[in-house]
Amino acid sequence: MAIPNQPIGETVEHPQANLILVLGLLSPFCCGLFGPVAWVLGKRALNEIDNSYGALSGRDQVLIGYIAGVIGTIMMLLFALLYLAGTCNGNF
Repeated sequence: MAIPNQPIGETVEHPQANLILVLGLLSPFCCGLFGPVAWVLGKRALNEIDNSYGALSGRDQVLIGYIAGVIGTIMMLLFALLYLAGTCNGNF
């Protein structure tokens, strides 16, 4: 008896899973501009993995990169606000 909506054969890792993981992990530490990129690519990849009904794997890698991208983006914005506050010296 076949189970509906189950892929036949082995699963394939999402082609951008490693890229999203690397961009997400680099964003909080060295380049905050990678954060929004990892965030957008990660969300798109998570949707593709969910819609593949098990044909695509790599959800854990994408999820870690996605979360790290969100954290990196928030940190980038906070540091930008701190920089602007420091350069204003109270003169608005």
